[in-house]
Amino acid sequence: MYGAQEEQPLLSGAEPVLYVTDFPAALAFYTRKLGFALDITYGDPPFYGIVQRDRARLCLRLVEGPVFAGDVREREELLSASITLDSAAAIERLFLDYQAADVPFHLALTTQPWGARNVIVRDPAGNLILFAAPGD
Repeated sequence: MYGAQEEQPLLSGAEPVLYVTDFPAALAFYTRKLGFALDITYGDPPFYGIVQRDRARLCLRLVEGPVFAGDVREREELLSASITLDSAAAIERLFLDYQAADVPFHLALTTQPWGARNVIVRDPAGNLILFAAPGD
């Protein structure tokens, strides 16, 4: 695909778009409960924004109604984003911080059969966000 002299493109990150039905509530959840900082908002009133915590960035996009029908998102555990942490100790600390902030969990801190440590939170719009770390 690329010649020997051409450098292949480097993918430097991903910014999942989360569809939300109440933009102010979503923004408050990500900044006040999950510890993200507001990067930008767009529109008057805002209908799009980006929040960031460390190297993780999430885009929030206002929509008029639910994106998924019924309970399929929870039943099938359809993740809207996956964020990785560097260690089991880091995810344990994050879980305790989120627990203290009364963040709603779809999945509390769990060790998967393959060794990964996972937490899944549910935002006000029902988006499921996976936080994952390698096991020790």
